[in-house]
Amino acid sequence: MLSNTLNTNEVKNAAGTEQEFTRLGTLGRRTEFALIGESPSLQHRLTIQHVESGSGLKKRRRSNVRVDKTTISGVDSVTPITTTFSVVLDYPIGASSSSAVAADVIANGLSFLASLGASTTILYDGTGNGAKALIEGSL
Repeated sequence: MLSNTLNTNEVKNAAGTEQEFTRLGTLGRRTEFALIGESPSLQHRLTIQHVESGSGLKKRRRSNVRVDKTTISGVDSVTPITTTFSVVLDYPIGASSSSAVAADVIANGLSFLASLGASTTILYDGTGNGAKALIEGSL
């Protein structure tokens, strides 16, 4: 289970600086965290949730980690805008004997988003191959 406060480098910004979040609440299989010190009108939230479907060998879990950040538009200086990043793991838990394949696809996705191939450094600034493709809309 996640702690009530994410404050030991669990979450960083694009500069690689720690950002601290506190748990707002948990309802069922969904937990929401808020950035400590956020402005009420400019929310910065981290959410994790799980939904299971099917049964037996067909049982699946769809897990989602999502970050939403509301800022003021850089175009008109009054309009609030929200940017969202979301990652989903669709995991066939009923037909899996270990979590090795799930861990492997997570590693594939994270390394693609946060590295430049041969590098071993995690890039938080959006310059990793996958992150750059997401930001620029490139293929």
